[in-house]
Amino acid sequence: MNATRLLIGSAIAAVASMSASGAFAGPAAKPDFSFEKCFGVVKAGLNDCQTASHSCAGTSTADNQGDSWIYVPAGTCGKISGGSNEPKA
Repeated sequence: MNATRLLIGSAIAAVASMSASGAFAGPAAKPDFSFEKCFGVVKAGLNDCQTASHSCAGTSTADNQGDSWIYVPAGTCGKISGGSNEPKA
């Protein structure tokens, strides 16, 4: 259980550090760690790249949009409630 908390904490820290860098246009930089895209778990305005419904990072308009994604450490998306490695309809 502690390993799961550590992984989830690392994912949250990664998102916070990327969003703390301020407003940016275009796609987010790929992280230095081994990562995967996690769809459906993003808070409004904190997505990492464009989708069919918005054009740039940081432009999602609703929490947990099925097509919005963030970078998370590899192997953690499936452990996040609502997370998916593929866009949701």
